[in-house]
Amino acid sequence: MAPTPSTSADSGTASADIQSPGTPAFSPLYQQIKALILQSLQAGEWKPGEAIPSEMDLAARFRVSQGTVRKAIDELASENLVVRRQGKGTFVATHAEQQVQYRFLKLMPDSGDLGSAGPAQRTVLECKRVRAAAEVARALALRPGDPVIQVRRVLAFGGVPTILEDLWLPGNAFRGINSEQMAGYHGPTYAMFEVEFGVRMVRAEEKIRAVGADVQQAALLKIEPASPLLSVERVAYTYNDVPMELRRGLYRTDTHHYRNELS
Repeated sequence: MAPTPSTSADSGTASADIQSPGTPAFSPLYQQIKALILQSLQAGEWKPGEAIPSEMDLAARFRVSQGTVRKAIDELASENLVVRRQGKGTFVATHAEQQVQYRFLKLMPDSGDLGSAGPAQRTVLECKRVRAAAEVARALALRPGDPVIQVRRVLAFGGVPTILEDLWLPGNAFRGINSEQMAGYHGPTYAMFEVEFGVRMVRAEEKIRAVGADVQQAALLKIEPASPLLSVERVAYTYNDVPMELRRGLYRTDTHHYRNELS
């Protein structure tokens, strides 16, 4: 039986019998329901792209009102963790959906959109299992020396090398990943992580700075040494803010720009 949150008649808040990381000891009831749904998402009860139970079913499961469940789902939808589809229900968000394939990639061509040149062509230069250096371990909440997967690849759009990336992934979560898998998956890399390894990236943090290309970077991107590049360091997180990827990308800026929408 699913855990049942308990409410306080005096405060109108919930004294959480069930807690998830990041949930306050005393939180509104809908936040407790949100935490329970997150637990189910993290446990893989509902896979990316699958429908979750209806509001009525969830209300019965957690013994709360439909309004409380609706408010919890509204928050999950605003965080792009679930997607509402009119007349069909609510579904676990997935990076395989066309409209969110490039949600974490803000590099845009100066003319057209990122998808206008077709999917990215990936050239994987290396994919190997190594021991985490201190800074990589810190970013991924691991211990120095823990196993990580290190990947270097070039992404081209319309046949033009555009992004040089280095990725580090926790070795245990991505055990068995290889160059052929990284290069050959027909779809976004984050969708492959969902399908093949059960890891969904739900949010990311980035640091951006301007740099000049060194000789090796210039050769891989087919540009002149010292050409301006945008350096983007990203840490991507799965549910409950668990870091699952460190990515350092160098973006060409001669025909592309970084675009972000602020609200």
